[in-house]
Amino acid sequence: MIFYPMVISAVAVLVTLIYASYLDIRDRRVPFRTWYPMLVVGISATIVLFYQQTGNISLIVGYLTLIASFFYADYLDNHDPGTPFRFPYLGIVLTLPAISWFIIPAISTGELSDIQLVPWYVLFAGLLGYVSYREYKKQPGKKLKAKQIRKDAMRESNIEEVLSRWYFVLVIVILAIASFYMIGGGSWGVSGIYIALAAVFCGVFYIFGQMHLFGGADAWALIFIAFCIPTFPITPLLNTPPLGFLSFSVLINALILNLVAPVGIFIINVVKKNRAPLQYMFFGFPVKGEKIQEAWGFVMEDFAERNGKVERKFIGFWDSLRRMRSDEGRVYTKDLREHPEDFDKELGIYKKAGKVWISYAVPFILPITAGLITAIVFGDFLFAIMKFV
Repeated sequence: MIFYPMVISAVAVLVTLIYASYLDIRDRRVPFRTWYPMLVVGISATIVLFYQQTGNISLIVGYLTLIASFFYADYLDNHDPGTPFRFPYLGIVLTLPAISWFIIPAISTGELSDIQLVPWYVLFAGLLGYVSYREYKKQPGKKLKAKQIRKDAMRESNIEEVLSRWYFVLVIVILAIASFYMIGGGSWGVSGIYIALAAVFCGVFYIFGQMHLFGGADAWALIFIAFCIPTFPITPLLNTPPLGFLSFSVLINALILNLVAPVGIFIINVVKKNRAPLQYMFFGFPVKGEKIQEAWGFVMEDFAERNGKVERKFIGFWDSLRRMRSDEGRVYTKDLREHPEDFDKELGIYKKAGKVWISYAVPFILPITAGLITAIVFGDFLFAIMKFV
């Protein structure tokens, strides 16, 4: 079976991912505008697909509600207090679910059949309205660093701070609940499962990106794949998995394909006789201290100089996660190259150390691109393995 709107969308997504991969390799940065052409084509194609399959306008508006919620959350999280706050954005985000959940079903049935969603809509509107008001009231100035944010949170530990930082988790829960209700007791039907799954899937990766546990470009790539290609455009060679949700298969394939890199790095370290604790030999390699600015990756060791002697130790797994979460204490070679004046002490120690272990820096967007291709052509590797077993 071939879904032609999804074929068009898949081509647009693949071309964009290839270009984004090139940018990520070259600059370790993918400007947000890179995704715009893909989104225009992909969202339009998905709307056509939903209309062809269901003719359900409420479902289509619900799909747009999900997309608008993510863009608005990104706007809130990156809004510069020095610029005017755009309340019309909030108006759009609050209007779309009202149309999808209440107005269109009421017109179709002649009565407000989805009244059970009213409390959830009130909570949805209240959360976004409250966070928007707090953002609007912020004084112009520079954004706070992660360390300052944590200190402020410790001084003002209350429900307001919790809501301001974690509101989007509740927003995602509300969107998922509303989606499942519209599938079962509402008017969306089975096709609404793609919106429910996308809400959960995209929500997880958006939050991971905000917590610095996942690269921003990588998170958006997976989110936008879910928006633009919710289902398989063609029947893959290994058959379509039960849910038929393409983004999950892309992620699974990307993770499986990404396992090749650590094995390759380990073999190279063994051949070159590089020595480190076993787990680090899978995820990093040593570079010359005086040339560390030419490499790509995060420094995997902590250094200190005492009495003219360099002391070093590898950064532990949990400590590394903590630093990723706080976005502090990690030394990125890109920063060493672009802002050497801020790392005079570190660069001096690295030169004295001789060699420094850094993590390999293959952007995850490359496995995501490979995962998309293999998912469309072959299917879900994990599903195929489970079937075989």
